[in-house]
Amino acid sequence: MALKLKPIAEQVIVVTGASSGIGLATAMLAAHQGARVVMAARSRSTLEHIAAELRKDGFDAIAVEADVSVREDMDRVARTAMAEYGRVDTWVNNAGLSIYGRLDETPEEDAQRLFQINFWGVVHGSLAALPLLKAHGGALINVGSEVSDASVPLQGMYSASKHAVKGFTDALRMELEADKAPVSVTLIQPTAVDTPFPEHAANYMDQVAKLPTPMIPVDKVASAILNAATSPDREVKVGSMSVINTTMFKLLPGLADRMARKQMGRQQRNAPSEPHPGTLYAPGESGETTGFGDSNSADPDDAMRRNTRPAH
Repeated sequence: MALKLKPIAEQVIVVTGASSGIGLATAMLAAHQGARVVMAARSRSTLEHIAAELRKDGFDAIAVEADVSVREDMDRVARTAMAEYGRVDTWVNNAGLSIYGRLDETPEEDAQRLFQINFWGVVHGSLAALPLLKAHGGALINVGSEVSDASVPLQGMYSASKHAVKGFTDALRMELEADKAPVSVTLIQPTAVDTPFPEHAANYMDQVAKLPTPMIPVDKVASAILNAATSPDREVKVGSMSVINTTMFKLLPGLADRMARKQMGRQQRNAPSEPHPGTLYAPGESGETTGFGDSNSADPDDAMRRNTRPAH
C-alpha cells in the first residue's frame, strides 16, 4: 500500500541550510502554506531574524543554530522540533556548498570540509530524523543535484559529494523499504538554480565564480521539495537541463564529457578573484534566496560583503 503523507498545512517540517538559497525558499514557502517550520543553519543572526519576521506575519517558524557537519547538532535540532511541536513529518537535508577550482589546486582541508557539510550533513540529518519519521510516518528529502548523476569540471569535489549523497540516499531507501518503514525517501536533483550558491562557494580560480545558464528560479525547487513532502517519489529532477544532462551522462558519456568541458569558461565571470574559502568554515549572513544571476558586471568583492551583512 502506498504511503500516505499529510498536506503541507498539517505538517511539521525541518529544513537545514534554511538561512539562504533553496533552504530559505523552501522554509518560507512551507510556512506560507501553513506548515510549522523548524529552520536550521549556522547563520544564527539571519535565521532568528527570518523566523521572527515569519512569526510577526502570523506564520509558525522557529530557528535553531546548527552545523550539519556535527551529528550532535542534528540530534539537537530533532530534540528541539519534538519539544516545540511533538513530531516531525518531513525532514529536508538541504545544506550544501561548493568549491570552484581545479581538483589538483583545491586544498585538501577544504575538500574534507566540503564532504563534512555536503555528504556527512545529509547522513547526520537522516539518522537524526529517522526515529522521528518512523514513529508516525513521514518524508525524508535529500537535496542532491543533477551532478549526482552527471559531473562538471571546476566543481569536481562538489560533483563527488553529490554522487555520494545519491549513493547514501538510494541505499537508505532500500533498507527502509525492506523494513516496510513508513518513510518515503526522495532525492531532489535540480539543475543550476538562481541562488547565492557561487557567492557562498570557496573559489580557487583566478576569476569570480558563477553558475552557467540557463538557471531555474529557486521557487521551482522549493515547490518540488514540498511536492515530495506530500506525494512520495524516488527521484525528482528539477529543470529540463537536469533531465538532459543526467540522461546524456548515462546514455552517451563520451559526448557528455565533451559538452561538460565547455562549461568551464561559463562558470567564471569576467572579473578577477583571489583565493578564498567562502562560507566553508564561517557562516554567511546574506539571508537571500537569489544570487547575482548571469551579470558579468558585479563587483567581485560584493559577494563576500553580502555573506557577512545581517538581514536586518
